[in-house]
Amino acid sequence: METQVYDQKGKAAGNIKLPDEVFGVRWNSDLVHQVVVSMQSNRRAGTAHTKDRSEVSGGGKKPWRQKGTGRARHGSIRSPIWVGGGVTFGPRKDKDYDKKINKKMKTKALFALLSKKAKDGEILFVKDLATEAKTKTGVEFLKALSAVKGFEKIAYKTGRRALIVTPEKNTDIERAFRNVKSVEASELRNMNPLEVITYKYIVFVKPEDSVKGLVARAK
Repeated sequence: METQVYDQKGKAAGNIKLPDEVFGVRWNSDLVHQVVVSMQSNRRAGTAHTKDRSEVSGGGKKPWRQKGTGRARHGSIRSPIWVGGGVTFGPRKDKDYDKKINKKMKTKALFALLSKKAKDGEILFVKDLATEAKTKTGVEFLKALSAVKGFEKIAYKTGRRALIVTPEKNTDIERAFRNVKSVEASELRNMNPLEVITYKYIVFVKPEDSVKGLVARAK
């Protein structure tokens, strides 16, 4: 599989051959769903918390005597059926939402997503990106890429538009897109299925090095 490589001005700058073990993987919706949901669960903070009847204040005394009042019997105002009482089966902050994900499953799901995006024309390879650590230069780069057919909406300010992937950590690129809410810049080793499925377009900087890094993850 071969695809076009562009420069940072959106002009054609050659071709690159994509390995089938990364960009030619058969789509597996069940695997992708399992991995993505597991990653979302692992990121869940679990801060929602309600008090049960043993934690709410008051209720040390029986509200009224058992018999003779004509009213229903009650033992405590902490009861869940009372306003201000404890909550039954409410969310608890001590609940563990973590789910185990095998490394091979995570890698296979990543490659399945990349293969689908490559097939749908949502992956762009940029030869290099020399930019200052300024938001202005980052926005100019996105506008230049929007001239590429199929990527006209990459510069939109709304939604999750693009994930910029560099083969190694690049502080200048990360700072250039830090204030662009629709774009995320990250290094290759941190790329995961949840990020890939969140953003519409994936932009690989320095394609040769990025592809080598992906192939290394397949081993």
